[in-house]
Amino acid sequence: MTPSPSPSPLPTQSTPQQSQPLFTEISPYKLTQNFFSLIHHDSFLITAGTQEKFNMMTAGWGGIGILWNLPVVYLFIRPSRYTYEFVENHTFCTLNFFSSSFKKTLNLCGTKSGRDIDKMHVEGLTTSEYVSSNESEGEKGSTVYFNEANLVLICEKIYYQDLNADVIPPSIMQKYYQKGDIHKQYIGKITKAFRK
Repeated sequence: MTPSPSPSPLPTQSTPQQSQPLFTEISPYKLTQNFFSLIHHDSFLITAGTQEKFNMMTAGWGGIGILWNLPVVYLFIRPSRYTYEFVENHTFCTLNFFSSSFKKTLNLCGTKSGRDIDKMHVEGLTTSEYVSSNESEGEKGSTVYFNEANLVLICEKIYYQDLNADVIPPSIMQKYYQKGDIHKQYIGKITKAFRK
């Protein structure tokens, strides 16, 4: 049997030895961004994994809110997406919001799968690792975020459930789920928020 080809590498950007871009930590409760615009109009990257192996996908659906008196994010990922495997297998993930100059990059990450291309080396993006001080389980307590983002939310997965097709309106099923592949919902507690 012929082995499957390795993902095609993308052009890489050399990362000079320099100090990490300056982020300022902010309380999630003090975020003033218009998340309707950031999520639906601008889109963002959901990233999960470790520095050694991670993947990201562009998302345009989701939400920010309060649940169980915690600041949380609501994410929806189809099982067919490669990033789904990483979110499933790790406790933490990040939401990375960029300026409009990264629109081409976000389009690439939303239309190409990490199964087919090497998303770990997308031109113009460099990563840093976040390690939770409350976790002692190795890689499960860490995640990756992008230095070029303007806003980064570090999220700890606290709930997940497949959407129930039986209670989704027929018009929505017809429009978005003709081929199945129904989203899974994840709720993540925002443990840290960083902005520039």
